[in-house]
Amino acid sequence: MISLSRIKTAFFHIRLGCRKTQTIVRHLSISVRLHSDSVDYDQILVSRIRNFSIIAHVDHGKSTLADRLLELTGCISARAGNKQVLDSLQVEKERGITVKAQTASLLYKHDGESYLLNLIDTPGHVDFSNEVSRSLSACDGVILLVDANEGVQAQTVANFHLAKSKQLVIVPVLNKIDLKNARPEAVAQELFTLFEIDPEEILRISAKLGTGCEAVLQAIVKRLPAPDARRDANLRALIFDSWFDRYRGALNLVYVKDGSVCIGQEIASCHTGKAYEVRSLALLRPGEEQVGRLVAGQVGLLGCNMRTSKESNIGDTLFLKKDKTCEALPGFKPQQPMVFAGVYPSDQSQHPYLKGAIEKLMLNDSAVTVTPDSSPALGQGWRLGFLGLLHLDVFSQRLQQEYDAEPILTAPSVTYKIKLKGAKIIAAHGGNEIIHVSNPALFPEKSLVEEYYEPFVLGTIIAPTDCTGPIIGLCVERRAIQKTSINIDNDRVMTTYLMPLNEIVLDFHDQLKSISSGYASFDYEDHGYVASALVRMDVLLNGQLVEELCSVVHISKAHLHARELVLKLKEMIPRQMVQIAIQAVVNGKVVARETLKAYRKDVTAKLYGGDVTRRMKLLKQQSDGKKKMRSIANINVPKDTFINVLKR
Repeated sequence: MISLSRIKTAFFHIRLGCRKTQTIVRHLSISVRLHSDSVDYDQILVSRIRNFSIIAHVDHGKSTLADRLLELTGCISARAGNKQVLDSLQVEKERGITVKAQTASLLYKHDGESYLLNLIDTPGHVDFSNEVSRSLSACDGVILLVDANEGVQAQTVANFHLAKSKQLVIVPVLNKIDLKNARPEAVAQELFTLFEIDPEEILRISAKLGTGCEAVLQAIVKRLPAPDARRDANLRALIFDSWFDRYRGALNLVYVKDGSVCIGQEIASCHTGKAYEVRSLALLRPGEEQVGRLVAGQVGLLGCNMRTSKESNIGDTLFLKKDKTCEALPGFKPQQPMVFAGVYPSDQSQHPYLKGAIEKLMLNDSAVTVTPDSSPALGQGWRLGFLGLLHLDVFSQRLQQEYDAEPILTAPSVTYKIKLKGAKIIAAHGGNEIIHVSNPALFPEKSLVEEYYEPFVLGTIIAPTDCTGPIIGLCVERRAIQKTSINIDNDRVMTTYLMPLNEIVLDFHDQLKSISSGYASFDYEDHGYVASALVRMDVLLNGQLVEELCSVVHISKAHLHARELVLKLKEMIPRQMVQIAIQAVVNGKVVARETLKAYRKDVTAKLYGGDVTRRMKLLKQQSDGKKKMRSIANINVPKDTFINVLKR
């Protein structure tokens, strides 16, 4: 309870106008709230705990449903400003997407008993499937949310199979039944056709209006199983997410599988072996609500003075130091970056600031990889690895919004696997016969390589039947191979393709939306590396190699890509005092060339009549001067030219 002396001290400081007033009153109000809402969370039986996620395609109403569940359980008030409560980032609210997984512990009364429902919110876009995988590792069931107007989409299929692979119980829910064009019966039939889900088991709701949301809470209690947790065993807690707080260090979202943990106890990491003292424990409701203990079956926030987020390994198991040993919980394999891009400061004087911004943002996004890079044209920078294009866009937008940075991003590329040949070449690469290259400038020549491999993905496209022809044409143009085709109903078809990742990282999604009038949806998953006929295309300006403009292309598209690139460079490079030969070279052969004419000056314009030898002499001097200038001059290519050519 709150002591009378503490209350008197608080009011004494208020009267004196002390600087500590706000801090004391804030802590006092937290204490009053905690004691007034006296709920012993650790006394809730494991049988009355449910851990679940909401999985859905982008813009199917997942965040809106989360808001309604928070309102129905009293976590937030039902006021107009409470929209996308669990989407805390500015980029999430602007784009209407979820980027970072969040959790919320809900108290719900059913048949006179209090249930603790741990909602672990997940992103919907394919680029953030790593976040989905983290969240599902701590769940026993999921709500599969489908738009009753749009129907099953590509990411709905991917999320369903991900949940089934983890053997989670699935509660199907149709959202947006209040819309004029909603077709719940037809969409329910789609779920039966694709997933064999009984239409009688499907809940029909409107998350915006709150219609049917109470039935969702009841289904969570009745259909989802309680966690398989033992409170009388030694502590085992799975870290499934973390973020960095500048004042408290790395904060870990943990699922307590076995045992319990209290403030003041010493815990250790199975992965690193390092020991820490537990400084804070909290449930997220959705704001932090401090508790003294977390017990088996619960999901909560644990702070233990980890100085960096690198000490917090996703998938790691925490145990009490006094237990000395621990059997690690099965974690999950973190995703490897699939798309790489160069990031440079707009001015080299901004290099230290941009470096600090990237490091801080990486603390909250462990999926990003960073290696230093440099460019003669763009200066010192970094090569960053991302999970996909949206991940790259969101990271860039967060740099601008949260740290006021203005980075230059080059065109994205993918990682190629290369099998070398020759003992000397292999020895020069540390004895590694297989190397991975993401920077085209480091791509080895064909004479040094036995086989090139490029990453392929298994893409799923769901589109109207009328668009089938143009979509097949687009996929064939991008070197895709069709695997399956299923008619969902009379109006839509689902096709799967094996596609080179390099062909879809730039504008495939935009092209797909364009030819389908926005009705097609696209999702993909990693399929591994496939042997391919790849070549490195170099760009020469007057015979000088420009590394920044190197690219890797399939041999079948080398001539087309070369022609487009030299024409683009001819338009962008400003004319100079010397003639510039722009050449695209593949395997030592020039496959495309354009010539940028030099500025001309008529040196004989002022000569009228007289000896013709004078005129010839002036023309010869001009020609010799240009030859000498061309041989020693550095071609002035402005930084804007590189940016415009390389930008996404």
